[in-house]
Amino acid sequence: MSAIQAYVRATAPRGRETERVGPFLATYSPGTPHPMLNYAIPDDGAQPTAAEIDALTAAYRRRGLLPRLEYFTDVAPELEELLAGAGYELERRVPLMTCAPAARVDRPVPSGVRLRVPESDDDLRRMREAQNTAFGEPAEVGDDEVEQLKSGGRHLLAEAGGVVVGGVVVGGGVALDIVDGTTEIAGIAVLEPYRGRGIAAALTARLTREVHEAGAHTAFLTPGDLGIGHVYARVGYRPAGECVHLSVR
Repeated sequence: MSAIQAYVRATAPRGRETERVGPFLATYSPGTPHPMLNYAIPDDGAQPTAAEIDALTAAYRRRGLLPRLEYFTDVAPELEELLAGAGYELERRVPLMTCAPAARVDRPVPSGVRLRVPESDDDLRRMREAQNTAFGEPAEVGDDEVEQLKSGGRHLLAEAGGVVVGGVVVGGGVALDIVDGTTEIAGIAVLEPYRGRGIAAALTARLTREVHEAGAHTAFLTPGDLGIGHVYARVGYRPAGECVHLSVR
């Protein structure tokens, strides 16, 4: 678990501004107040003082951002109680699942669907629009976000319409960069009308196979709900811990 938290601590700051505040690494994404892109990560074993927690809260408030943390509970087991005492509230608990090469289960691509690497800005835009829609967020994707998508990770989109180029992009996902043999599979999303066909499982299996073949010994992900968690289990992912999201209004 410490290795996975170290991976997040190393990769989350990419493209963000960072600041050390006591035993926390605070990350800030320029140009967006989105809470999922602005959060702090604690050091392993963090036991901050009340003053250090107040300083972290103030750092986010100065920037007009929601003071927020995301971390794996096993690496700082006493932190949640300390944060609660300072007014932080639990947003959600997210299970952590991991998959080693020997546990991976390949899944077929459903008939009438193909998986492919985005080949253009338009592909990236349509993929992210589908992901945003699937996650219940505004679909619009700006040019800056498209440029950010080019900067790292292995993107994979799902396209309905068989082998015809220019079909409907119905979902996508990304495998983030491999660091010390660890990587995260993220953003697995499929538009609602196309769910239940095995597309999400196929996306996850393909990305997981690719990172294992590229040298990763651990792929991990954090399912948003039990339904998608069952999909990941069919690909070979197993529960390994939990991630907590906490914030203070």
